[in-house]
Order: sequence, then structure tokens, then C-alpha cells
Amino acid sequence: MSHSSELIAEDIEQYLKAHEHKGLLRFITCGSVDDGKSTLIGRLLFESKLLFEDQLAAIESDSKKYGTQGTEIDFALLVDGLAAEREQGITIDVAYRFFSTNKRKFIVADTPGHEQYTRNMFTGASSADAAILMVDARHGILTQTRRHSFLMSLIGMRHVVVAINKMDLVDYSKARFDQVVEEYREFARQLELPEITFIPMSALKGDNVIEHGHNMPWYHGPSLMAYLETVEVDEEYLQRAPFRIPVQWVNRPNLDFRGFTGMVASGVIKPGDAIRVQPSGKTSKVSRIYTFDGDLDEAVAGQSVTLLLEDEIDISRGDVISGIEQPAQTADQFETTVVWMHDTPLLPGRPYLMKLGTQTVSATVTKIKHQVNVNTMEQMAAKQLDLNGIGVCTLSLDRAVAFDPYQESQDTGGFILIDRMTNNTVGAGMLRFALRRSQNIHMQHVDIDKQSRALTKGQKPAVLWLTGLSGAGKSTIANLVEKKLHARGNHTYLLDGDNVRHGLNRDLGFTNADRVENIRRVAEVARLMADAGLIVLSAFISPFRGERQLARDLMEDGEFFEVFVDTPLEVAEERDPKGLYRKARRGELKNFTGIDSAYEVPEAPELRVNTATMSAEEAADAIIDALRERGVIA
Repeated sequence: MSHSSELIAEDIEQYLKAHEHKGLLRFITCGSVDDGKSTLIGRLLFESKLLFEDQLAAIESDSKKYGTQGTEIDFALLVDGLAAEREQGITIDVAYRFFSTNKRKFIVADTPGHEQYTRNMFTGASSADAAILMVDARHGILTQTRRHSFLMSLIGMRHVVVAINKMDLVDYSKARFDQVVEEYREFARQLELPEITFIPMSALKGDNVIEHGHNMPWYHGPSLMAYLETVEVDEEYLQRAPFRIPVQWVNRPNLDFRGFTGMVASGVIKPGDAIRVQPSGKTSKVSRIYTFDGDLDEAVAGQSVTLLLEDEIDISRGDVISGIEQPAQTADQFETTVVWMHDTPLLPGRPYLMKLGTQTVSATVTKIKHQVNVNTMEQMAAKQLDLNGIGVCTLSLDRAVAFDPYQESQDTGGFILIDRMTNNTVGAGMLRFALRRSQNIHMQHVDIDKQSRALTKGQKPAVLWLTGLSGAGKSTIANLVEKKLHARGNHTYLLDGDNVRHGLNRDLGFTNADRVENIRRVAEVARLMADAGLIVLSAFISPFRGERQLARDLMEDGEFFEVFVDTPLEVAEERDPKGLYRKARRGELKNFTGIDSAYEVPEAPELRVNTATMSAEEAADAIIDALRERGVIA
């Protein structure tokens, strides 16, 4: 190794040691487009002396090519890494950057300002200790300023700086600063933001970013850097909160060691402390706090540890270990706030997966109570949530989970919703409180069960779910199958789409939301009938895979048979027994499946029948044969 290389290595080692024990603050910059977020971060990086000579040379070159600041360095280009961002002068992705000062280390997230990228901002804010909300002094409070402020109040952001930027373009006017401050305060009275600090600045010129400068002698508050170096970080706050550790995995390397591993979400735990495990409610005491580097005398928020207990109790991944004095709550129904983050809308009744802490459960939004207009804070009626929509919803889970209200703990009160078919994250939300019926309604034990009822009928309960386009022949085939089963002495019931809409579902239309609710109700009825020991035949278009999966999940393994009546659209349209396709083509019938509403083809049905190549009688016989092969009938 050369002498110069040794010096460089020595410098790096000294640098790392100097920063090793500093506290860390995570913060975001947000606000409307072109309010100066990226320029501010570039200025912070530049002033912190963390740029190498080649980076400075590159940014000077890029400033001449892409920059918007004439001959000056365009600091925004230090952050806007995507080519599309540099060419358009906007931020699309969330850009994370690290820098440090003598007092603290920082990770900053530069979040997008465009409305269509609101979900990116929400993602960046979810792990931040503080937020810098950029406001252009010339334009004041804009729609996206309000939107981002509302999102920050939703996620419980405790420290917010309203950075009124570009003061150099309004001649550093105190009157203009005061006007924008009052405008924001008027709006913020409707929000739950506990701490708001207003700082006038020019990110481009550097005024009040690191030091005060001489252009605004009327301002006597802290510079932005002074604020960031002293604001309380969440780790300090979380250590004062009740103890929580969501169990990530059960550590059992041998018969003499059984520990429960996870990251401490809040509070402090010591050997000898009494704990309660939720949702089971079982109690014990901590005997050891184990880590790879040895046992600890205590564990605090942010540390990953393995707890060993004095008693052998059943604990699984997803359970929450709490301090015994203030344990987590348990429930399976909640009022929540949901931020929708996908192009496909949220529909009540559609099943999703919910990830809460380390546990993943099945979840259904049963009702959208209202949607929030972020400009006016008005509560509006809504049947669905579209991309970037924010709504207060009731949420039902398939089992009780341990939780805390989001305002008390983001780790045990914040969740994401996942599409069951694609595994895409489609929404994020906050648990507000458990619904009372979650504790007041319990399953009543009955002595006669499904097996007993089916035994007296000499058959196995099953649900035959016929799905396909209108005119495919579902009802005809289902009717023939029921006649054949009845002739054999089987006990059946046929649920038909048109018939059900005359009674149980007469209040539903044909919007996507109503279609989802239609199938949800039918699936629940089919489950009850299967519990009675019947063979249930369901003939519904049921166009969405998610709802068919919901119906399948309600049944026990081997009870659900999806039969895809696979008839090409042109064949079904040529038959058109009710004249519906002709009406849809003329525009007289909206949301008609196959024309202006999608049909999602089954991916792995138990049986596929094509009525373009086989008769209804042949299709019915194929279904009877399939039931016999699977042991449903003898």
C-alpha cells in the first residue's frame, strides 16, 4: 500500500470514529412542486463539506447543462438523480441522503411534490422524526402544501418546520413572511400538529439555512441547521413510552434455549420485568436479554434483541410482548384512516392482506365512512377510494391482533394493505381505535356441527362456484347439475345471480363497489349453507379474482370448486338471451362485464368447461364426474 493510500485509509477511520457515537435524526422535505426542496438538501450537503472534488466538478458541469440558476451551482442536481427529474426540474422518486455535523448525523428524504407521487411522500414520512415543509414565499399555501400537512398530521409527525423559502425573490419582506405564517396557521388549526416552527430562508442564497446571514435582521429564531441539531429524535421519545416488542421469530437453536427475537418498538425492558403476551394475554417474567455480542442489562427502543422468559408459554411470530402494567390492546375490528396508493381503487368488501408489525392477517374494509377533501378538510361520502384518496374506514380482520392506537405507537398502530393476488402494497393506514362490537360479539358454541349435519345427508358439503361472462350458460348448467344431484338423493341449493338480486341484494347496483358487495354477501350465504351440510351451487358472473378468492377462503380445504364456464365473448354476445349486450353496445347499459367492465379470468379453476364446444348437458355431466372424483358424492 502506498503512503498516500495509508493516509486516506487513516483519514476514513478517523472520520468513522468521530461520527460513531453521534445521534441520528431522520427528516423529510416536502411541499409543492418547485418550492426548493432539492435545492435545500443540496445546500445542506454542500455546507456540511461532505462533497468530494469530483462531485463538485460534476455538479458544476451539470449545472451548466441542466441547471436553472444561471451561472450559479444548481444544488438541486445533487439530489435529483433520475434523468427524467433533471430534464424536467422536478423530483419523482424519494431520494435519501446522508450528512453530518459536529453535533448529529442526518438522513434526509427528498420527497416528490407532484400530486401523483403523494404515495412516495407518505412512504418517506413514515420513518421520519421531523419534517421540513417547503413553501414558496411568492405563492404561499398551495393545494399540495395542505395535502402534505394533512398527511403529516395523520402519521403523527411531532416536529414540523414550515420553511418559507425564496425570500430573496420577495426582497426578504417581513410583511410577506408574516402573511404566509398567518395563512398557514389558519389552515393548521384544523390539524393535529403539536409543534410547528416557522423559518424564513433562501435555500439558493443560504440565508437561515446554516447561519442567519444579514438579509433578514428582523428574524430572531433558529437557523434551520440549529433547529435540526437540537430537535428531539423519536428514539428519545419512544424510550419513555410503554414497552413493546413485536415478535419477529422464535429462536430455538437447541432444547435448552427458547427465545423471542424482535426489535424493541418502544420502552425499556430489563431482566426480572413482568411481561404480558398479546393477543393471548399470557404472562411471565424476562430471565435474559440475549444479543450476539452478549447479554444486556436492559434493552431500549431501536435495539434488536432476543428475550428469554422464566415460563414456557406459547408465543408465535406476530405476537406482541408488552410491559405488564400497560399491555397492548387486542381487537379484530377497527376504525382506521386509510391512504390509498394504487391505481385500482379500494372497494369495500374486497379482501386484502394487512401487515401490522410482524403479523400478516386477512382484512376487509367493510365501510368507507367518509373521504377527506384535503383542501377544505370537508368529509365527503364515498363508495371507493381512488389513488391518493384518504378516507376513514371500518376494517375487519379474520382474527384478533395486538395493537396500539397509531397516535400512541406507529409501530403497533400503523399498517399496510397488500393485494392478495399481486402482493403489491396498495394502501397504508392508521388504527384509530377498536370498535366496541369487536369485544361484544363472540362466536356462540353449538353442539351440532357441519360434519354431523352432512353425515345425516350422506354427502360432503361443498360449494360449486360457476363463474363466466353473461350468456356463458352458468345458470343453465347449474340448474342441470342440481337436477342430477337431486335425482341422486343429494341435498342441494342453487344461488343464482338474478334471483339473489330480487331479495338479499336488491339494494345493490352494478358499479364495481356494488359487484364486490354482491359477491361478498353471496359468499357468506354459501358458507352458511355449506355449514348446514348442503352442496351449494352458485351461478354468478363474479368478475373479480379477489372476490372469488374471498369466497374460497371462507370454506374449508377441499370444499370450494371453482368452475370456469369459459365461453368466448363473441359467442356469449351472439347468444345475448336477455338483450343486455345490445344495450351495452348502444351505451344504454353501463358497467357491463366484457364491454366496459373487466372480467378477470380464473387462473387455476378446479374445472373448466367451454360451452362453445360442448353442450350444457355435457358440461353438467363433467361437473358431476368431478364431484365424484373428489369424493363429494358417492
